[in-house]
Amino acid sequence: EFFRDNGKHAVIFYDDLSKQAVAYRQMSLLLRRPPGREAYPGDVFYLHSRLLERAAKMHRNQGGGSLTALPVIETQAGDVSAYIPTNVISITDGQIFLESELFYQGQRPAISVGLSVSRVGSAAQYKATKSVAGTMKLELAQYREVAAFAKFGSDLDAATQQQLNRGVRLYELLKQGQYEPQEPEEVVASLFIGVKGYCDRIDVDQVQAFEGAFLAHVKSAHGKVLKEIVDAGYVLTENAEKELHEIAEDFTNGYSA
Repeated sequence: EFFRDNGKHAVIFYDDLSKQAVAYRQMSLLLRRPPGREAYPGDVFYLHSRLLERAAKMHRNQGGGSLTALPVIETQAGDVSAYIPTNVISITDGQIFLESELFYQGQRPAISVGLSVSRVGSAAQYKATKSVAGTMKLELAQYREVAAFAKFGSDLDAATQQQLNRGVRLYELLKQGQYEPQEPEEVVASLFIGVKGYCDRIDVDQVQAFEGAFLAHVKSAHGKVLKEIVDAGYVLTENAEKELHEIAEDFTNGYSA
């Protein structure tokens, strides 16, 4: 709050509010306060709202500083509809839901596409990212649904098989190593080869290597395309998209893992 009130920008992580709520419940029960849902006291919502609402963007007359809060909530058996998770979800501007199942499958970060929501939405994305990844969330959500049914039968039509092939490769493409941040223009190039189907011809276990080789090739031999995206204000221009198609097509045809 000191930084916020002095025109600076700060971020605070609350790890985690579930344990705070449990401790507050224990204290309330010991003090003989009337229990409510899941034995939590009636003012547990206020406990979290008064804390999170201290994160704010100040008016320019007050210095224009900001404080961003990122609360962490632990779910029991992945139940996002429990009392504390729903309380915090209703206060925040969205949530990232991390799934244990995805984590153990090797999907890191283990983000559940279906249960993760942003109220800010694509307004916080660069236009280039939005234009490339517009259909990606839908494709990944459909893949999860189709993959669940595919376990029970082998007779799949061509369209369903295509959804499975594309989805599993998109998930591979989204895996990111620890301490390996990417520039926005590199993210655009990576998503481009996945969404446009250039990874469909690559074996699943080679997708990450293919992505790395493609990015290295683009940066070394076609850096002007990435520079064009940056210079245009992170907008994927018609010319840049055409060039990326040509580069991806040539690279995919000549790629040998």
